[in-house]
Amino acid sequence: MSYPQQPGGQPQGPYGQQPPQPGPGYGYPQQGVPPQPGYGYPQQQPGGAYPPPPGTVQANNGYISIAHLGTVRIATMGQRFLARLIDGLIIGAVYSVIVFAGLGSAIGLSSTASSGVEDCGSYMDPGYDACVDQNLADAASGITAMMSALFTMVLLISVLTLVYEWLMVGLRGATFGKAALGLKVVKEADGQVPGVGGGFIRYIVPQVGLLVCGIGQTLVYLSPFFDNSGKLQGWHDRAAGTVVIKK
Repeated sequence: MSYPQQPGGQPQGPYGQQPPQPGPGYGYPQQGVPPQPGYGYPQQQPGGAYPPPPGTVQANNGYISIAHLGTVRIATMGQRFLARLIDGLIIGAVYSVIVFAGLGSAIGLSSTASSGVEDCGSYMDPGYDACVDQNLADAASGITAMMSALFTMVLLISVLTLVYEWLMVGLRGATFGKAALGLKVVKEADGQVPGVGGGFIRYIVPQVGLLVCGIGQTLVYLSPFFDNSGKLQGWHDRAAGTVVIKK
């Protein structure tokens, strides 16, 4: 049924009423009012893209979104290798000084102990036996001192390695080698440095690998190649919840 039109072309009902107009109740959007975003969804960015949640690798392109840091670049294996090479040169120089000092002390003690027997003269001389016994006792003391020097050397090297790899990464997020290349170890959850606990876990995993099967340490350092998530996390990174980024 058609309604007669009012002047101006507007239709009207049989009793002169205006026909109902479409409105929000009929499922039509209101003009000039932008749609409201749904609950629980992030705000849409310019261009229609939504920001990735923290920890999301963006299309495996070498970037990751981390809370409080935003989108950052994952350090490549080449950069990490160069950083470890620099660390090896630094630690090697310190080790060399300690080893030369320890070996020099041990060799000196050994030479003193071995030359003492020759000072006793002929076995026919009076007091020869007592002299030999005394020199043997001195030699035993020298050997004990030499072993003590070697043990101290190994202990000192181990402590220096622990402090360098553990505390520098845990408290600063980087050793000298990593800092030289602009790399930093951060927690994937919040972007902070690993801390004392996280740094220790990250350090101890390769050491356990070295003790278990000899080449386990090498496998741990190569394990980022096995990570198909795009974050290049090694087994020690997974245990500590860390990633290595390029600042």
